[in-house]
This record gives sequence, structure tokens and C-alpha cells, in this order.
Amino acid sequence: MNDLMHYIFSFAFYYPLFMAYVWMIGAVYYRFHWEHAAGNSYLEPPELKSYPGVSILLPCFNEGELARETIERLFEQTYPNFEVIAVNDGSTDNTREVLDQLSEEFENLRVIHLESNQGKATAMNMGAMLSKFEYLVGIDGDAILEPHAVHWLVSHFINDGGTRVGAVTGNPRVRNRSTLLGKIQVGEFSSIIGLIKRAQRIYGRIFTVSGVVSAFRKSALHRIGYWTTDMITEDIDVSWRLQLNHWEVRYEPNALCWILMPETFAGLWRQRLRWAQGGMEVFKRYFKHLFKWRSRRMWIVAAEYITSAVWSYVVAAIFVLWLLGLVINIPEPFHIGTIIPGWNGVMLAMTCLMQFAVSLAIDSPYDKGLGKYYYWMIWYPLVYWLINVVTVIVGVPKALLREEGIRATWKSPDRGI
Repeated sequence: MNDLMHYIFSFAFYYPLFMAYVWMIGAVYYRFHWEHAAGNSYLEPPELKSYPGVSILLPCFNEGELARETIERLFEQTYPNFEVIAVNDGSTDNTREVLDQLSEEFENLRVIHLESNQGKATAMNMGAMLSKFEYLVGIDGDAILEPHAVHWLVSHFINDGGTRVGAVTGNPRVRNRSTLLGKIQVGEFSSIIGLIKRAQRIYGRIFTVSGVVSAFRKSALHRIGYWTTDMITEDIDVSWRLQLNHWEVRYEPNALCWILMPETFAGLWRQRLRWAQGGMEVFKRYFKHLFKWRSRRMWIVAAEYITSAVWSYVVAAIFVLWLLGLVINIPEPFHIGTIIPGWNGVMLAMTCLMQFAVSLAIDSPYDKGLGKYYYWMIWYPLVYWLINVVTVIVGVPKALLREEGIRATWKSPDRGI
């Protein structure tokens, strides 16, 4: 193999290897530095210095089948002072009727109806404008919030060191686990998403809050202009703008939220394509701000993101060149004889299994029985790496070519089986 192909293959194999150890080391440090000190029990809410009012924002689009369960569980929160604002964003099913009925049952539930589909960002902005309180918690209309979650989220704003905290992202857990894709996603949210957020918290900046469960300081949102309505991933956008405005974003693993995830390839494809496109849209809009010295704490997160995008293109190029070489003569230095990995592939596979084991051990106090999903994770590189590579290939040009100012509206997601 010539030197050029050697360097390309080295990057393709060693970049995920390197990042796996970065994530594992960061997550283990986070576990013993913060989670251990907190007692690591989401069933025991932290004692707060005060209990200010909290507004829980619930944007809904075609949630008629799930809104009742979500709202009834919201009113099981043990936090003593909160309201719920449900925003029906032009739903075409019976969401309006369900919300109106629930508003008669729960005194602290307010319902807002928008006549047409304006998008999640607009729904969140509307709820924030009409909220009574300084602290906001946003969840999706099909999610189930654990009873002590608001306690854990608000603790970051109230207790020591919280004056610069602009947002806190919770810990989403997959609750539909009936298919192979569902089982793999259980492991993914621990071994990939959970590890990344812990590690990013260690080096100072988080790529994105989880749109399905996050808390915000309203005054911080006011300074940046709330949620942007023309970005297809409003959660990534608001995370970057808060941190570029020098607000701190934190991760709280004890703030559990049970979510529904796609369990079909079509649904998974749409979701991951939106994530890939949305990440590049945010990078495209704000990368100029990264050249400022005051934005230096975002450099690692930005470098990690853009390197992962380049890695996807490199992996795709390797496969394309290999396939072409099967049917035509590819000239040197672009000829690839085989894509079967050698000892470095074995090392990468062993590291993946180690990463899954570490992450499941860290997350096991929050999600009992995670160990039985360890063996399903052998399919993760085959299924999800391939999907993520292809969605980046498709999503990046879509983001670069997408015209700014076009409102991002809702589309009903695949909520699994």
C-alpha cells in the first residue's frame, strides 16, 4: 500500500479509536468527580437552597395518542412550584381536544393553540414568552419525565456555581426496546451519547443539549434571542449560541426522561439525516465566531465535530474506491486492494466492546438491566456507523445549500413499535 493510502486508512481506523479513549477517560473522570459526589441516585432528589418557580414547556404536534400520558406524568413531579404550558403547534389530529380536556383536569396546565404548523422553535418561543417563571424545562410531547427530574435540572441553577449556567441537558433513556434497532439504541444512548456528554462537560463545552429534555435560564435565552426558527435542529443551535455568549451548559445524568425512538430503518434514516444536516447548519452559521479568542472554549467541540464529518467522507471514499477497483483498473495511488482490517481492526473492535462495557457500567444505576443489551451492541458499528456515514455525506451538502430564513416546521417522527 502506498503512503497516501496508508495515511488515509490510518485516519479511518485510528480516529474512532482515539475518540473512544477520550470519551471513556472523560466519562470515568466525570463519574467520580461529579456523579459520585452527588450520590448517584436519581431516586433521591437534591436539597436546594430555594425552590423558585419552573415553567415546563411542552410543544406538541400530532401528539393526541401520547399527550395524556406525558402530561399526567408531568404532574407527578415532586418539585413544589411549577406550571405546565402545552403548545399545540397546528396539529392535524385530536391533540387540541385532548389538551383542552386535560386543562380542565389540571389547574396548573395552560394550553396554547397555534392555527398552523410553525415548528418546534416557534412553539418553544411562544411558551417562553407566556411563562411566569425564570427557569424553563422543555420536553417533547411523547416523553415521560421521571418524578425528581426537575429537582436535578434546577439544582444546577440554584446551588453553588450556578450563576453562569444558561442550560442543563438531561439524560434521555430509550423506552421502546422491542426490535433490534431499539435494543441497539439503548446501548447507543449510554455508550455514545452519555459518554460524549460526560467527556465534553469535562473539557468545558457541550455540542448540544438534548431537545427532548433540557432546562434553561430565561434571562440567558433573552440575551441570545431565544430559539432560532429557521434551524432544523433548534437544540444544537441554542446550545452553540448560549455558549458563544459565554453561558455554561451542563449535563445532569440524574434527570431521566424516557423517550420513544425510531425502530424502522426509514425512521432512523430521517432522524439521523436531520441531526447531520442540523449540525452542519449550526457550524456553517457560527464558525466565524470561533476565530475570536473569547470563543476558545468552543474550539475542542468544533474540532471534534468537523473531524468526525471529515472522517465520514474518508470512510465513504475508501469504500467507493474499493468498489470501483473491483470492476475497473484504479491507478496508483488510489488503488485499494482490500478493506478487510488487520490487527488494527481487531484493536478497534476490542476498544468498542470496552467502551460499551464502561458506559453500561456507568449508566447502570439509572437504567436497570442494561447488561443484557451489551451483546446486542456488536451490531452497532455495522448498522449505525454505516447510517451515520451516509447521512453525513447527504446532510452536509443539504445544510450548505439550504437557504437561510426558511422556517423549520414539524414532521411527525417514527416513534417505534
